[in-house]
Amino acid sequence: MSIQWTVLALAGLVAAGPAFADEAQLRKTVESRLGISGVSIAKTPYAGLFEVRTEGQILYTDAEGAFFFDGDIIDTRTTENLTQKKVYATLPFERAIKTVRGNGKRTMATFEDPNCVYCKKLAKEIQGLSDITIYTFLYPILSQDSYDKARSIWCSPNRAKAWGDWMVGGVAPSAKPTCQTPVEQNVRLGQTLRIRGTPTILMPNGVRLPGAVPLAEIEKSLAQAK
Repeated sequence: MSIQWTVLALAGLVAAGPAFADEAQLRKTVESRLGISGVSIAKTPYAGLFEVRTEGQILYTDAEGAFFFDGDIIDTRTTENLTQKKVYATLPFERAIKTVRGNGKRTMATFEDPNCVYCKKLAKEIQGLSDITIYTFLYPILSQDSYDKARSIWCSPNRAKAWGDWMVGGVAPSAKPTCQTPVEQNVRLGQTLRIRGTPTILMPNGVRLPGAVPLAEIEKSLAQAK
C-alpha cells in the first residue's frame, strides 16, 4: 500500500472519532501503549491526526490513540515531505559538528563515519559549498576504530577543524577521547531515523541524499529547500 493511500485509509478511521482530544490524556494513552515516556503530542492541520514525537521519530495517531501510523505525510500539491521536514527541524543540532562558511544561511545535516571512504569523497566535494552551515553527526558504524576516531574528533579543541583535517587532509585527530561525547546518542538517533549507510545528507525540506552526492546535485537540492 502506498504512503498516500495509507494516509487516506487512516484518515477514514480518524474521521469517525471525536474532533478534539485531551492532549494530556492522549499522551498518557500513547506512552502506555507504546511503552515509552517523554513523548510530545500536537494536533496536526491534516486529516484530524495527532503528531506523536520522540527523539528522531514522528508517528501519527487518532484522537483516542486507537491507531498509529508510522510513515511520512506527503503534501500532494507540492510533493513536500511534511514529516521529514519536521524531523530535520527538530534534530539535536547541538550534538553535531558545526561548520560555517560565508554567511551560513543555507543549512544541511550529514550522518558520517570517519572511516567511510565515501564520506571522505563527500568532504572533498562539498569544499565548494559557500554560504552554508553544515551539521555533521558523527555516526561511527563501521568499526571500533571509527568509534575511537569519532570520540577523539569530538574532544578536539576545534571540532570542525579536526574533522576537516582528517576527512580532507588525512591528518588523524590527536585529542584524547576522554570528554563526554554524544556519539552513542547519535548512533541511536541514526538507527531511529533508519539511516542505513554513510554518508547520508538531510535537507531542510525533508529530502534525503544518500552517498557521495556530486556538488551540482547538492546545490540543486539546497536551492529547492528554500
